[in-house]
Amino acid sequence: MKILVPFAEGFEEIEAITIVDVLRRAGLKVDIVGLEDEIVVGRNGIKVLCDKTLNEVDEEEYDSIILPGGNPGYKNLMSSEKLLEMLKRLGEKGKVLGAICASPIILAKIGLLKERKATCYPTLRNEIPNYVDERVVVDENIITSQGPATALEFSLEIVKILKPEIYEQIRKGLLSDKYG
Repeated sequence: MKILVPFAEGFEEIEAITIVDVLRRAGLKVDIVGLEDEIVVGRNGIKVLCDKTLNEVDEEEYDSIILPGGNPGYKNLMSSEKLLEMLKRLGEKGKVLGAICASPIILAKIGLLKERKATCYPTLRNEIPNYVDERVVVDENIITSQGPATALEFSLEIVKILKPEIYEQIRKGLLSDKYG
C-alpha cells in the first residue's frame, strides 16, 4: 500500500502534515509529492521538503491519493493536468481517494462526485454535488472532510479503511478516544 499526498504552494499545513503523520504512524508508505518543486510553502509560510516532485512519480506505484486543502493550495492542485488524470484513473479503478477542506472541489471537477455524498469546507458547499454537512463523509472509495479542525478524524478514517487492523491502536495512541 503506497499513498501519494501532493503538496502545492498554499497548502493548509494542519491538514497536510496531519494526514502524512497519521498515515505513517499506521505504518503506511506515504510519499509527500511537491507539485512542481521539492520545497513547498504552505499558506501560513511553513516550508516542507517533499520526498519527490510530481514529475518523478510513477503512477503505477500508488494505491491512493489524499489531497490536503488550503487556499490557494487546492487551486494549484487543480491546475495540474497530470494530477487530475491520476485521480481520474485511480478513482475509476476504485482506489481510495481522499480530499479535505476545499479539495473535494477537485474531485467534483473531474466527475468523481456525481453520484457520491461528500463534504467540504462549508462556505464552498455549492461547489460540490450531494453536499452533506458532516465532519467526515465516506462514500465507497471516496473520503471527504471539512477542514483543519477535522484533519485528525479524516486521517483516522483513512487508516480505518486502508489498515483497519491498526485503527484502534492509532486512535487511542492519539487520545482520539478521549477527545473526539
